Amino acid sequence: MAEHYFHLKANWPGNRNDVGEIQAKQLYTKISIPKEMDGPGIGTNPDEMLLGAAATCYIITLAAMLERSKIVKRSLDMDSTAIVDVTNGVFTYKKIIHRPTIVIENEKDLVMTRKLAEKAEKSCMISRAIQGNVELQLEPTISVRLEK
Repeated sequence: MAEHYFHLKANWPGNRNDVGEIQAKQLYTKISIPKEMDGPGIGTNPDEMLLGAAATCYIITLAAMLERSKIVKRSLDMDSTAIVDVTNGVFTYKKIIHRPTIVIENEKDLVMTRKLAEKAEKSCMISRAIQGNVELQLEPTISVRLEK
């Protein structure tokens, strides 16, 4: 068994509506509470970070699965949305919706591409980590574009 360690340093100089920062090997950004939650909205925030982790994990997993299956993709783009519920002052990360747009080269790969799009959501490490706590929804669009 191999374990991988990822490290992050965080600095929060003040109170609730101040601005802090986080730094990891390939990441440096300011952080604060988003404007939607009555914060200053500077830099990123935990809600975007979780959405970003889920989206990047999913799209990388899907790309690897398509490659292993020898499906030639023309493009792979995605929009993702997070829904955070606020009830009685309690914030709950309710749902993440991924909307990948996959353009492949060969029509014979349509069914397999759809299966892999669904499998990638269940296989992604971040999806598995939040499963049971955050609803995950997938709305893929798959099309064929023959080589010009």
